[in-house]
Amino acid sequence: MEHKARITEQVEHGVKEMVTKIVKVIAVVILAIGLVFLMGYAVQYLWNWIMPDLFGLPTVGYWKAIGILVLSKIIFGFGGGNHKNSKTKAGAKKKSKSLKEDLSKWKYYEEFWEQEGESAYEAFKKRKEMD
Repeated sequence: MEHKARITEQVEHGVKEMVTKIVKVIAVVILAIGLVFLMGYAVQYLWNWIMPDLFGLPTVGYWKAIGILVLSKIIFGFGGGNHKNSKTKAGAKKKSKSLKEDLSKWKYYEEFWEQEGESAYEAFKKRKEMD
């Protein structure tokens, strides 16, 4: 009897978890749809407030505002993920490190120029002209 009770508890627990997950997914979907509708109204309001006065464009309705929103997301991206960014950041760090190494080679340049300066340059130039 104890074995059946344990199995029943496990099944009930599994069902509760599944129902909880389903409710969360439905809530997220409803929230996402609500945000899309709100963004549509925001785009419509901002467009109708700014664009006709600024550029002489016509006002838009709700569905055209949704279309503008979707089009802008297609053109400019959806803002998710940093797949390219991580490679770019790694490359930038590598370039920055190599740049610092290159600049460290010039550590004594000012001191050299003050001490040797023009005469060293003129001697170098003469050597090059003789070659």
